Amino acid sequence: MNPEKLIELLNKVKNKKITPQKALDKLKTLPFEDLGFARVDLHRHLRKGFPEVIYGQGKEVEQIVRIAQKIKKSGSVAIATRIEKEIYKKLKIHFPEAEYFPQSRIFVLRPERKGRMKLKGSILIISAGTSDIPVAEEAALTCEVMGNKVQRLYDVGVAGIHRFFAHLDKLKKARVIIVVAGMEGALPSVVGGLVDKPVIAVPTSIGYGASFGGVAPLLAMLNSCASGVTVVNIDNGFGAGCAASLINQL
Repeated sequence: MNPEKLIELLNKVKNKKITPQKALDKLKTLPFEDLGFARVDLHRHLRKGFPEVIYGQGKEVEQIVRIAQKIKKSGSVAIATRIEKEIYKKLKIHFPEAEYFPQSRIFVLRPERKGRMKLKGSILIISAGTSDIPVAEEAALTCEVMGNKVQRLYDVGVAGIHRFFAHLDKLKKARVIIVVAGMEGALPSVVGGLVDKPVIAVPTSIGYGASFGGVAPLLAMLNSCASGVTVVNIDNGFGAGCAASLINQL
């Protein structure tokens, strides 16, 4: 249950449109709902400001469907990450109104709402290379669905640093910056040395053998000489998006 739904329910009790007992019945599943294979955390929206997100990889279609139905029924947006196109085709049968973003592999099922969500901002997403864009888009879509204004700046890595310096105005306007990079992972240090705002670095698994599937950029980012750079796990665009959203919404 999201905060708006809870306030609406409490106002109905206050105005005697429903009885306290009926309101209690609606709140009984607030902490979580046990589906047998999953315990859906329906209280997370109230605690964290955003509902539980479904990690799609490794789950059966029917499991994703049932979890998404419960989240949507509670009045919150249902998001599933790491959803391949073939899985989405099966999900679409159950949710024809859902949105799918193939590059980021994110599935979004929005509740019925009056009017558009007011976006706060802004968060700047930077990718070092074109091959890093899928992880950058996972971060960008996560931020957008969580109610943030997002700007994108892609393919501006250190191999052609003049491309990056042509867009310094975007860095100045951003409140939080996410930098996504593979290979040697140098770009977050460059960004971190130029701005007075939080920088969240995302190492990707893009790179040749000696990048060790993202370990090399991960270590480079952890050892950044630029202060104020925070690092998330390899390919974890979603985690970076969540952290950036929490900072931006303060």
